[in-house]
Amino acid sequence: MRRAGLWKAAAATAIAVALLVGLGSWQLARLSWKTELVARVSERMAAEPVALPPPADWPSLDLAAWSYRRVRAKGTFDHEREARVFVNLSEPRGPLKGPGYFLMTPLRLSGGGLVIVNRGFAPEGAVGRAARPEGEVEVSGPLREAEDRNMFTPADDPGRDMFFARDPKAIAAGLHLDNVAPFTVDAEATAGAGPLPQAGETRVSFPNRHMEYALTWYGLAATLAAVFGAFAWRTVREAE
Repeated sequence: MRRAGLWKAAAATAIAVALLVGLGSWQLARLSWKTELVARVSERMAAEPVALPPPADWPSLDLAAWSYRRVRAKGTFDHEREARVFVNLSEPRGPLKGPGYFLMTPLRLSGGGLVIVNRGFAPEGAVGRAARPEGEVEVSGPLREAEDRNMFTPADDPGRDMFFARDPKAIAAGLHLDNVAPFTVDAEATAGAGPLPQAGETRVSFPNRHMEYALTWYGLAATLAAVFGAFAWRTVREAE
C-alpha cells in the first residue's frame, strides 16, 4: 500500500518539478530577449537622427521597428494646444526632479501632419515659465510608442489639458486634433536652450529580474525533488 502511494507521490512530484523547470527555462528565454532589447535600444539611441516617417506611412508604420530611433523633424509648435502629462521624475538627467509634467506640444510639420513632441519636464508650479519657441524649429529625439496604461493609471482630464500617459491617440482626441502621428517624439536637450522645459528626459527603463526569477523556479524544483527524495527514503526504510 505504501509502495503504491509512493509511486503516486513520485508521479505528482515529477509533474511539479517539470513545471517548475519549465518556468525557469521560460524566464531564461525572457532574459535573452530582454538583453537583446536593451542592446537594440542602446544602439538606436546612439545612432544619428533620421528623417521622421512621412504622414503617408503612418497608418502602416511598424512602431516596434521605429521605437527609440532618433528622428528629426521641422515644423511650428502649436502652443495653444499644449497638453500636460503628469510624471514624478525620480531619476532625471537634468537638475530638476520630483512631481511635475511632461509638456506635450503638437508640432505642425512643414510637410503636413502633426506629431506630438514631449518638449521636456517642468515641475509643478513652473509650467507657465517654460519657454515656448515661435516660428519654424527643428526637433531631434527618439521616437516613442504610446505609453502603456494599467489599472492604477488615473483617468485623463482633457478639459484641463491633463493626461496621465504619453498616449498620442488620447491626447489628439482630447485636444481635438486631426492627422496626428501614432507616436510621440522626445525632444533632446540642445545647447543654449532655457532651463524649462528640461528636455532630454527620455526614460529608458526595462526591469530585468528574469535571472532572479529563473533561479527561484529552479530552486523550488530542486527543493521539491529533495523533499520527495527524503520522503521516499523514509517510506522505503519503514517498509523494510
